[in-house]
Amino acid sequence: MSSKFARNLLVAAIATASLAVVGPPGPATAATAPLSHARITEHFDLPGGQMPENIVLEPNGSIDLSFSAAGRIAQVTRNGKVRVLATLPAPADGGVHTPALGFPLVTGLVRDAHGTLYFLYATGTADLTGVWRLTPGGTPGRIAALPADGLPNGLALDSGRLYITDSVRGVIWRVPAAGGTATVWADGTELAPTGFLGANGLKVHNGAVWVSNLDKGTVVRYPVRRNGAAGPARIRAEQLSGIDDFAFIGRSDRILAALDQTDQVALVESDGTHTIVLSAQDGLQNPTAVAVRGDAVYVTSAAYLTKRDPNLLTARIHKRH
Repeated sequence: MSSKFARNLLVAAIATASLAVVGPPGPATAATAPLSHARITEHFDLPGGQMPENIVLEPNGSIDLSFSAAGRIAQVTRNGKVRVLATLPAPADGGVHTPALGFPLVTGLVRDAHGTLYFLYATGTADLTGVWRLTPGGTPGRIAALPADGLPNGLALDSGRLYITDSVRGVIWRVPAAGGTATVWADGTELAPTGFLGANGLKVHNGAVWVSNLDKGTVVRYPVRRNGAAGPARIRAEQLSGIDDFAFIGRSDRILAALDQTDQVALVESDGTHTIVLSAQDGLQNPTAVAVRGDAVYVTSAAYLTKRDPNLLTARIHKRH
């Protein structure tokens, strides 16, 4: 990943048009087994900053998204309408000091059992960078500050704690879901960047915290010890160039990972081997995140580099027994 990535992001972030879904759903396209029935179900407005960075599936079938460049949390209803749930305040300096990118952006997004949304905001300023919360029908507010010289990116919620990757500092933060002071839960070379962004996507799964490293193309697993501390890091997958966020398939350790730079989604097996199951042929435009519910797969594409057709793709997965 190079400075070209940041420049293209900045170009797309300048516009502030209102949110709207544009164009009809795309036709069904090819996918590689075990995925099938891949199709674009929503097209978003690139000039308006509708670059979906992360995704949450609501129980009623709606989909919540963080639109990174627009600084908004939005919801796509079951009938394809987009409504804004929250608009974040812009930093006084325009976010020009946001590390690695030079503009403010909304990144990780999770939901608790009561419908409260937690998300991350990186602005390069001490007053806004950190963890934010939005209760149903409420207004967004920051519940934990994070360093302005970092880039909070991936987010997961488990047992009343929020885990956050910092892609610039190369650490995992932990914050009480009720709010409070952030503490470093894990650090080390496995999380560090090598030129652009390091620790990126994050999930808590089967008693461990799993993290992707974009620059290194790896997936790293940290067991959670009985006292809540991080156990030793173990690299579980490699050679996943430009890996962003990811999702597990059911209770297994199989992963569907978004490969941002190559317009692909990889299926990573439990032994670390992987195959490409979705590609640009299916309509991917710099995919950023994956969500799985039952046999349904959802992939967001932000079009950071392609600069055309940010979208939401759905597919079906045939699980092994």
